[in-house]
Amino acid sequence: MEDNNRKKHWETIYQNVPLDEMGWHQTKPVASLNFLRQCHLPLSAKIIDVGGGDSLFVDYLLDAGYSEVTILDVSETALARAKKRLGPRATKVNWVYSDVLNFQPTNKFDFWHDRATFHFLIDAGEIKNYLNTANRSVVPGGNLVIGTFSKQGPQKCSGLEITQYSEESITDILQPYFKKNKCVPVDHKTPSGAVQNYIFCRFQKTTSV
Repeated sequence: MEDNNRKKHWETIYQNVPLDEMGWHQTKPVASLNFLRQCHLPLSAKIIDVGGGDSLFVDYLLDAGYSEVTILDVSETALARAKKRLGPRATKVNWVYSDVLNFQPTNKFDFWHDRATFHFLIDAGEIKNYLNTANRSVVPGGNLVIGTFSKQGPQKCSGLEITQYSEESITDILQPYFKKNKCVPVDHKTPSGAVQNYIFCRFQKTTSV
């Protein structure tokens, strides 16, 4: 999908659907927080949530005391909603309005988090672009946590085609730059009551680039 079309699509979604009606909404991002705890990061660690939108992951990061948090999203409306929800605490967050495929990192991150962004990339060139960006963005030995729809999950989301992954297929794609630490299946219950199966994996950066 072209950059402008992607932005328009997600702006329309966020302008018309309340947070608690989003299919991916979680009151507590349990799997993400579990992987974060396993990394034993200091509170000064640099963390980025790719496609974070107005999810509540940032709330939990701030509650835990993390002081170097970046939220990246292609939807300006999503970021505005998150800022409004956080109120004065929003000033503690670095907000980046950008498509991840156009992201030019100025920092290196200790923890790259992506829940349900990567699986929207269905073009081989876009996937390669994403991997190159992640490789440039994560410090050697740093962590990449990614959650995508599994082979048992949906084939579409928000009207868009997605790519389903297994533990093996996502490991193969990330292997040039990242080594698998652990993968777990996760059942997500949507606000409408449907159950969507994800595969969540933690990888560690292996290259020095």
